[in-house]
Amino acid sequence: MEMILIFGLASFRLTRLIVFDKITEWLRSPFFEELIEEGEIYLVPQKSGVRRWIGELLSCYWCTGIWTSAILLAVYVFIPAFGLPVILGLAIAAVGSIIESFITKGLGD
Repeated sequence: MEMILIFGLASFRLTRLIVFDKITEWLRSPFFEELIEEGEIYLVPQKSGVRRWIGELLSCYWCTGIWTSAILLAVYVFIPAFGLPVILGLAIAAVGSIIESFITKGLGD
């Protein structure tokens, strides 16, 4: 049962890292176009091809979450010596980010 929690936290963190975090913006940028309307910038998936498919995937948190879960599970099964430390690291980072969210909301920042 604890492995489900660890995998869930790891998948949560990896998904947020891919979909939202600034540090992976370079990874997302080839798959989106910037659309500026009324002073707001919107990211829209590319118009066609594989870039559009990946852009659609990256704009869907739930879709990316399924793929990250599958990838983490595959790495754990086929390369456990590499996969387990990565999964544990992501799970620990997820707990840290959840705690940070609570602290930030509590302090009103």
